Amino acid sequence: MRIRDKDILIVIPARYNSSRFPGKPLKRINGVEMIKRTYQRSLLSGHPKNNIMVATDSSKILNFCKKNLIKSILTSKKCKTGTDRVAEVAKKTNYQIYINLQGDEPIFNPIDIKKVINLTKKYPKEIINGYCEIKEKKLFKNKNIPKVIFSRKKNLIYMSRQPIPSNALFDKNKSYRQICIYAFPKSSLIKYKRLNKLPFEKSEDIEILRFIEMEMSVKMVKLSSKSISVDTPGDIKKVEKILNKKDVKKTSLYR
Repeated sequence: MRIRDKDILIVIPARYNSSRFPGKPLKRINGVEMIKRTYQRSLLSGHPKNNIMVATDSSKILNFCKKNLIKSILTSKKCKTGTDRVAEVAKKTNYQIYINLQGDEPIFNPIDIKKVINLTKKYPKEIINGYCEIKEKKLFKNKNIPKVIFSRKKNLIYMSRQPIPSNALFDKNKSYRQICIYAFPKSSLIKYKRLNKLPFEKSEDIEILRFIEMEMSVKMVKLSSKSISVDTPGDIKKVEKILNKKDVKKTSLYR
């Protein structure tokens, strides 16, 4: 099965009523709304503009996107995760592959999207997810960060918020964390949507585990470790600090 760019839709889920940071997608980072900044960075991947879409549960975000000529779609407020929202988009549209690009990571490397797209073209029937090395022990111990173990062929074995592998000594050459960029075949999303949360997904609070429990293959691809997820107002200051560095200002990747 040959997959072309026109067969792939990048979906940026954007939920307005975040419990920790309400209205987060419309908060400004150096004067630019976060959802707009994420969308602009996705364009730097070179993917067709018409194949990039914001999926939101909010009329405020929808109206903002329309005003800024950003392709968008209104989805249910019942969606519990970004993948649920992407699955709803898959039901309403007709593409072969859906890329889930987190709307709260406004300084991701656009090259990472290209890496995921290239791999999904090679393995169109498989789910793709990103990972990177963990270089600091405090990140390895941080329960907010999903850790990853995979096979020699880069097939996902398991993810946990606990330190895995649970070696007594932290090894920065053998420890990895999840990067939240995913590629899904449409059929996988439809199957995902039919089921409620499964036991490991519930206990770890990691949605990708539902696919593992459904015995679907998830292939991992190494991505950049530089992105920052904006979960609190304080994270915006961290992102702005990076954007304001002189060496960063010189590169189009971080404008």
